[in-house]
Amino acid sequence: MKVGIETFITFGVYLLFLIGIGVYFYTKTDTHEDYVLGGRGVGYWVTAMSAQASDMSGWLLLGLPGAVYLSGLKQIWVIVGLIIGTYLNWKFVAPKLRTQTEEHDALTIPTFLSRKSDDKKGYVKTFSAIVILFFFTIYSASGLVSNGKLFESLLGIDYKWGVLIGGGTIIIYTFLGGYLAGVWTDFFQGILMFFAIIVVPVVAYFVVGGNKGIETAMVQKHISLNLLRYPEALSLPVIISGLGWGLGYFGQPHIIVKFMSIKDVNELWKARLIAMVWVIISLVGSIAVGLTGMALYPNIKTISGDAEKIFIYMIGGLFNPWVAGILYAAILSAIMSTISAQLLVASNTLTEDFYKYIVKREKSHKELIWVGRICIILIFIVATILAMNPNSQVLSLVSYAWAGFGAVFSPVILFILYKKNLHWKNILISMLIATVTVIFWNQSGLGKTVYEIVPGFIINSLTLYILEKFSKKNSSN
Repeated sequence: MKVGIETFITFGVYLLFLIGIGVYFYTKTDTHEDYVLGGRGVGYWVTAMSAQASDMSGWLLLGLPGAVYLSGLKQIWVIVGLIIGTYLNWKFVAPKLRTQTEEHDALTIPTFLSRKSDDKKGYVKTFSAIVILFFFTIYSASGLVSNGKLFESLLGIDYKWGVLIGGGTIIIYTFLGGYLAGVWTDFFQGILMFFAIIVVPVVAYFVVGGNKGIETAMVQKHISLNLLRYPEALSLPVIISGLGWGLGYFGQPHIIVKFMSIKDVNELWKARLIAMVWVIISLVGSIAVGLTGMALYPNIKTISGDAEKIFIYMIGGLFNPWVAGILYAAILSAIMSTISAQLLVASNTLTEDFYKYIVKREKSHKELIWVGRICIILIFIVATILAMNPNSQVLSLVSYAWAGFGAVFSPVILFILYKKNLHWKNILISMLIATVTVIFWNQSGLGKTVYEIVPGFIINSLTLYILEKFSKKNSSN
């Protein structure tokens, strides 16, 4: 599917706008803390929108509508799990993480875990940093692949040039403006995504004739919203696996870092309210895209056969080229917001958890800011090299990322926020065991029955709890 000059212009203006944000915040970044966490002075609106935009990525506008188009609400437990996980994250992790990271003068998750557990040798920090760096480099590469494919399918631009243009834009604004440029671009991208996910299904609903048109299309495709017709969707492993996605939120560094930067911890309830409204309406809108898409394009094979592009086809079929260009930019926003957040976390990990740790001398704010910028370039180069081959086996490791972060970090984050005096050795052992569990569960094929984040999370939690009990008992003796 190729588009006209209007979309080229719209994309061009949009990319220039993002670069403009980076240039603006280049002048507002004076200290290393500004570059890494926005000086812990971000407002609640920007905090909420940037967290959710970084979270959802292209899955919200492409993956979920495509799944609904093909099979109705079989993904409902994942959706429920994500909504519950989002709420619990904002309610129980955000306030304490914001307060405690400032108390321990920690700008990254690895540094926080290390300092609060009194890990003077830095083993917890090093292991955490390696996990973050490894997965976010691959995660970023996977996002660049999506970026390149979007430019290729929409604009007819060569895939590799699409990777470089989209990725290059992200690099410019994150390189210049750091964290503040990242969260403010996320803010505008979150608004654009929210607008698109509401407008497209609403217009489509009236075009296809409302409920009647949708029901007719669903009957023709033998799809029902009644889950009782799909016994497999009501099986215990499917329900547990779906809900298990919510466990991942507590340990996703690119999401929870947003909690650390809000200006006033007392305004987190406002951010939580905004975030919950955004995520619930967006997920409902995404489902509505899939349902109305069935009626608008009953046979996807007549177009291209790719159900994940149903949102793209609907935009092209329902709107004039200029409006369509803006809505297409929402898809680009979903992809770019996640990549920029991951690149910044990975860069800050290199700067804070490796460079500052290895280079012992006193370092100026200017030096650390420029080291951070160089690290962004280095990570981008590696991610781009990986993305140049979209069929690379290395990129398949991205499937481990959500489960990996969730299983390795989520229990540790919860324990360390709510329990005093955790021993660093116990944390490190539980994280290592969780890592092995996730890999074994996935490679053994058990992940096809129950999503590996569930056993990883449980085993990590039990290991940490038991080790702490033994440690306390031994110390008392």
